[in-house]
Amino acid sequence: MSIQTLPAPRVQFGAGVRWTVQDELQRIGGTRALVLSTPHQSDAAMRIAETLEPLAAGVYARAQMHTPVHITEDAVAYLKTIQADCIVSIGGGSTTGLGKAIVHRTGVAHVTIPTTYAGSEATPILGQTENGAKTTLSDPRVVPDVVLYDPELIVSLPVEMTVTSALNAIAHAAEALYAPNRTPDSDALATQGMACFARYLPDVIADPANLKARQETQRGAYACGAVLGQVGMALHHKLCHTLGGAFDLPHAATHAIILPHAISYNSRAARVELGPVCEIFEAETPGLALHNFAVACGAPLALRDLGVTLEQLDDAADLATQKPYPNPARVTRDGIRHLLEAAWSGAPPQN
Repeated sequence: MSIQTLPAPRVQFGAGVRWTVQDELQRIGGTRALVLSTPHQSDAAMRIAETLEPLAAGVYARAQMHTPVHITEDAVAYLKTIQADCIVSIGGGSTTGLGKAIVHRTGVAHVTIPTTYAGSEATPILGQTENGAKTTLSDPRVVPDVVLYDPELIVSLPVEMTVTSALNAIAHAAEALYAPNRTPDSDALATQGMACFARYLPDVIADPANLKARQETQRGAYACGAVLGQVGMALHHKLCHTLGGAFDLPHAATHAIILPHAISYNSRAARVELGPVCEIFEAETPGLALHNFAVACGAPLALRDLGVTLEQLDDAADLATQKPYPNPARVTRDGIRHLLEAAWSGAPPQN
């Protein structure tokens, strides 16, 4: 299966490709690297720093979900203190997001080594959180210079995180199908990305150490991330950003839960555009197709399982409808409140 590649970033796939990070840094002129990770992945960051000697200038292992601005400012201050001129991020969307936020403020070079399927590494989009509100911007300068997809790094990714991260990626592709600025190329990327996950994610779940299946799902993640950088997103992403920023919910799990319901909501206005979802995931309606796939993969299904209360849905519906945004179906407060309650309970979409 071919994947359309974009002019940037430079993308490499393969077992062990992470060990080429020093060569990649030198190729783009990096001389002093700051390695980024979350606290949970600090050991992986230290191993990369050891690999980079003598280019390693320091490790910053405080990346957090939703890219809090105060963390970014602290990381930028540290980068300046150690006089780093480039960064290496290893991790999922949280770490990649921190790397992109640093690049946005400083312009340093960036090599990223993804360990989930988030796809942030393929996009010019940066989401940041401050005072409980998440905002996004698009800037081609924040796209990493190099992406190294190493399937050996994700064989230990827990199955639950594998599944939610994959559904997060699939969400980019599904919404791309009805974007106002979609193109034949973006449609091809979206369908290719979803098809990779439909074909190979069950194999990964059955055998997480299956390197071929892991690498093919990484190709799916890249396709889904690349399409996110090409076209606009709509209701699904608005809801996930609203919920994540307001209630500090886990990013990928929130995407996994909201996806079938947001796609179902929009299917009334974009059923033809969403036809590939039905074909790839083999169901009569796109919302039910994604719900059934989520159930088969053991994904989380209900917002209440993330700690969201029924009472909080009113606030979420208000926040999600404060400002108009492009969406194929008309966005109403009552409609969004109904959608959120279905997602809160975990009920299958009705259409």
